[in-house]
Amino acid sequence: MTTRGKIVLTLLVLGLAGWGGWRWWDKLAPQPKTEPPITSSGHAPAGETGAQTGSTAAQADHLAAELAETLTAIPKLAPPGNYQIKTETVELELSEYAGYAGLIVANGGLEPSENSIFFKKHGFKVKITLSEEESWSALNSGKIAVSATTVDVLAAYGRQFQVVVPVQIGFSRGADGVVVRSEINRINNLKGKILATAQFTEADFFIRYLAQEAGLAVHMLPDLKTALDPGKLNLVYCADAFAAGDLFLKDIQQGGGVLAGCVTWAPKTTDVAKQSGGKARILATSANLLIVSDILIVNRNFSTQHPEKVAGLVEGLLEGNRLVRDNPPAHEELIGRVFKWDREKTKSELAKVHLSNLPENLAFFSGAIDAAGSYGGIFQSAVLAYGSDLIKDPADSDRFLDLKHLKGLEQGGAFKDQKVAIAPIRSGSVATLENNPLLSKDIRFLFAPNSASLELNNKDNLKNLEAIKQLLQVSPGSTILLRGHVDNAMVDEFRRKGGEAFVRQMALKAMELSKNRAAEIKRLLVERHQVDAARLETLGRGWEEPQGTDNEQNRRVEAQWFTIE
Repeated sequence: MTTRGKIVLTLLVLGLAGWGGWRWWDKLAPQPKTEPPITSSGHAPAGETGAQTGSTAAQADHLAAELAETLTAIPKLAPPGNYQIKTETVELELSEYAGYAGLIVANGGLEPSENSIFFKKHGFKVKITLSEEESWSALNSGKIAVSATTVDVLAAYGRQFQVVVPVQIGFSRGADGVVVRSEINRINNLKGKILATAQFTEADFFIRYLAQEAGLAVHMLPDLKTALDPGKLNLVYCADAFAAGDLFLKDIQQGGGVLAGCVTWAPKTTDVAKQSGGKARILATSANLLIVSDILIVNRNFSTQHPEKVAGLVEGLLEGNRLVRDNPPAHEELIGRVFKWDREKTKSELAKVHLSNLPENLAFFSGAIDAAGSYGGIFQSAVLAYGSDLIKDPADSDRFLDLKHLKGLEQGGAFKDQKVAIAPIRSGSVATLENNPLLSKDIRFLFAPNSASLELNNKDNLKNLEAIKQLLQVSPGSTILLRGHVDNAMVDEFRRKGGEAFVRQMALKAMELSKNRAAEIKRLLVERHQVDAARLETLGRGWEEPQGTDNEQNRRVEAQWFTIE
């Protein structure tokens, strides 16, 4: 072969090889690996940029199909209207909840009856309908006369909600709860994770309240395809709180890692924990965190036109609550029949509520109650927990109140033998103080330099003292560990001046200063706010636990809140 022939053949072979490489490159070349974003439990969520494992993406897609729409504004209610009473029968709508046992007993069941307390003492009948729907528009427009809700719902719906509150029904005492993966041991650990719950319900408020106290902002995810916020608690929503519990349990049972937990209510809380095979636990309930308070709400126009019937509802409710409080077994059969519960479940559900009496009502609305959340305190907490993005123009809490019927009963001497009686519910196991705080709250108190004297003319200091008191106030039996800290800005300077021996010497002084600062906070809480000293412990940590490089933030007192579970 000539030289020219060899060149032509070589070019032909190279050309064929190049064409073949181009044709098959996408199958032969290794694909670049991209790092997937991380979800609440360490897995890549569906729909985000970056490669994902097929199983994780499929699991997230499967869960997403069961989510409800995330609302970015409070729902609009139907315009206000008048409720027209028929045949002297008031229509009252309730959900399946043991907290309404007093109303059930006072009425003798669901149907209108001449044997009810309402008819015997006040001459009208009550028809109770059970529904799990939140029929706030129906109540607003006058399709029903009376319903029940929690204080936080009033704060959320605000001025458009044309109802009055004449009486408190009671407190949830464990019906609401946060269920999480077993490795999560406090609310602060939920940062950068996803929980499922039901929007604008007491469950939504419950977790928002706890996150707020832990200094953790909330981010609402529109779906599971949207990247979570790594610095916040991320929430997705289901149609109701039971569905949220089912969704979290499904994620666990199918080996997924998308959800870190759920916020729901009993018995779903215990069901999820039991059926998780040890992979989930109840982190917190409302048993000893009394911020979920049930109230009776009455169509405003009906209340104005028929004050005598509202007075009858108030007295009948309080009498029903008294009957159930004084002798629960005598009424378990009726309550169980109405809610289709067996005797054991009826007893169990009644144990998760506190039915309020007259003095507890008066203290709740006046703010004088010292073993549970007050009406005004819960209302304002809800406004803050939902934030200005959702509650743009909050209503005044007093606009809903109509307490003349309670005050009339007090002046008339009704229920004069009753007393405020709210105590901690103890499970029997008592953890050591340092073990399991529900949450940690870092508080920046302003002290004089190198001193344990708190600046009492500073408004933030006074506000922080009040915040610690309120933590104890809404949770009977809870305790606070005050951990004092100082900044570590001078450590390098101490080392330069005197070496490690001098650093150790100054570290001891810093430890003493931090302990004295924590002790000063305890003293002020006891002397100025009448907090029981037995509910406060102190500890000095010196500069051993800096939060970062911000010296201002490192000069702090950390309040660790231990609730009884």
